[in-house]
This record gives sequence, C-alpha cells and structure tokens, in this order.
Amino acid sequence: MGELRSRAAVVGVGEDGIGLAVPGSTPLDLVARATRVALDDAGLAMSDVDGLFTASAYYQLPALNTGEYLGLRPRYTDSTALGGSSFVAHVGHAAAAIAAGLCDVALVVYGSTQRSDSGRLVSQSEASPHERPYRPRYPVTSYALAAARHMYEFGTTREQLAAVAVAARQWAQLNPAAFARDPLTVDEVLSSRTVSSPLTVRDCCLVTDGGGALLVTSTERAADLRRPPVHLLGYGEAQWHRNITHMPDLTVTAAVDSGRRAYEQAGLSPSDVDLLELYDAFTINPILFLEDLGFCAKGEGGELVASGAIAPGGGLPVNTNGGGLSCCHPGMYGIFALIEAVRQLRGEAGERQVPGDVALVHGNGGVLSSQVTAIFGTSATQ
Repeated sequence: MGELRSRAAVVGVGEDGIGLAVPGSTPLDLVARATRVALDDAGLAMSDVDGLFTASAYYQLPALNTGEYLGLRPRYTDSTALGGSSFVAHVGHAAAAIAAGLCDVALVVYGSTQRSDSGRLVSQSEASPHERPYRPRYPVTSYALAAARHMYEFGTTREQLAAVAVAARQWAQLNPAAFARDPLTVDEVLSSRTVSSPLTVRDCCLVTDGGGALLVTSTERAADLRRPPVHLLGYGEAQWHRNITHMPDLTVTAAVDSGRRAYEQAGLSPSDVDLLELYDAFTINPILFLEDLGFCAKGEGGELVASGAIAPGGGLPVNTNGGGLSCCHPGMYGIFALIEAVRQLRGEAGERQVPGDVALVHGNGGVLSSQVTAIFGTSATQ
C-alpha cells in the first residue's frame, strides 16, 4: 500500500437531494443525479467510467442495481459493505485498482431516501444474540455505552459532548446546503429529549435523504482534467469487532490502527493535517477519533472540543460542512465527508473555507466497528 501514495486523485464530486429529495425519487435517482454532477465537475463522460464502487442499505446487490440504472458496463466493481465507512474504503480500493490496471476511472457512489421513506435510519444490521435480550435501541445504545464509559473513565462531561454538536451547527450555518442551520446552544443539547442515556436527540445524527458521488483516476490523467486534482496521500483500514459487546475497550477504537497506517503511507503526522472530516453519527465519535488519530492524548478529547478548537475560527477545523450532526446523514455519511474534504482542498467552500493543503477523512461503520482513514492533499503536497 505504501506504493499507492499520490498514485490516484479525486477529480470530480457531486451531491443531490441533500436533506429532502425531490418527491417520488428513489435512491438510484439520487445516485444518477449526483453522478451527473460529478462527471460535469470533472469534465468526463459516463463512457469514461470503467470502475464502480458502491454500497447500499436498500439493494442486496448494489453494484448490479447501480450499474444497470446508470447504463454502466464496468470492468471492475467493488461493493464492500462496512457501514458508513464503506465509501472511504472504496476510495482506497479504487486507488489500488487503478494502480493495478484494473480500471482507469472509478465512480464511488451512494444514495438514500430514508427521510422521505420513513424518517428512520435504514439499516440491514442483524441483531446480536448476546445483546437482543436487553432490547437496545440500535445503534444509539452502543454509542451511549461508549460515551458513558468515556465519562466514567476520564471525567468527560455532558457539556463537552454537547460542544461537538454546537460546533457542527456553527459550521452548518456557514453551509447553504446544510439541512439544520438554526442556532444551537449547549443548554439546548442538554435539555433535549434523552434517546439513550447519556445521549439526547441533539447528540445524534440527522435523518436525511442524500446522494453523493466521487470520481477517482490516476494522477497522470487527473492532471489534464477540469478541476485541480485532490491526491490520495495515505490510506488505512482496521476492524476489531462487529458488535459492541465484543469491543475490547469502549474508549479506544481501531482508528489507532487505521490512522497509523494512513500516516505511514502518507509520510505525515497529525501535526501536518490542516482540517479533519470525521464521521460524527453521535457526539462521542469525534472525541474518540481525535484521541485515537493522535490529535490529543486519550481522555483529553472532551477538553479539546470544549475549547472551541474544532469550531469555526478554531485551530483544528472539524466537519466543516456541519457533519452528520447538522449537514446531512442519509443512513451512511462517509461519502459526504469525502466530498467536503475535496471542496475544501480545491478552495470551493465559500464562507466555511479554511486554509490548508492536507485533509484527513475518517469513516466509521457499524458500532465503532469499522474504521477507515484517508489523507488527501493538493498538488503542493506532491
């Protein structure tokens, strides 16, 4: 994997139906429209695409459904399903496939209409026989356990958890496409309805529609396309468990492994990273990932987020589009973290633009189960 540094780049991104889709739209309608935006962004045509990477909570054979709908006949497909981290993994897999000559232009794509359909999280996750008797609210109860343990072990407070939600909302207020843009305070997070103690409804991600697409190709081809290429510098994935009852330590995630692998491949360290897009399905997530990815010591994540460092104007910008807590969360969020990182590195983020040449994207799947880290850079990092 070390040989993949700067071998591939993201050259086009697109979104559709963020928040609430056009009435009557299917997930594949959103996929198709987001794909068209990404193709136009890159200056490519559908006929250029010969690699397809996708996952879905709607379709049992997502690559076949998506390929048929788009009229694609890819020579390489990957429908790895790791939950919300799937699409961060797909970018790494696409880079490897391109380097191996298995495809030339890879489409990474996802769509969901969960808000239009039911307003509830769409999931194909099976219940663990060890957990079913306790009637957990899946997946929030699993994350509530991690939050409670972190509070017990390190003195993390409810106010510090709430600071994550408030920072996300402040970023969303700078993003015209974000679904939730009304003001939010720490007190409002704390006083909102409890979903699974200690997490309230404002500690939990949105339920929205949304489609996203990215196009990945070789660095050589990327140099001739419409937009500045965003290079994949480092990549790592890791998993230690599936169900929360099998997680070795509720306060430490496999991000310590995925992050280390990504840093090693990129030849970089946390101090080189200018912005982070972290999978924030719940407010405990960014605290855990900031610690496990090396941006603070274990147990200090709560203090870091409460200091204002991750909010607009802070020294460590996190989830600059508003994240899953305030921008969008259509069942699986990872592809939208990738899209935001690309826009930031291309200088296209408008009011929320932050300076820098290196972005870290971290995807989470299952119940803190799958961890995937990708580090991206502008041409200045080559």
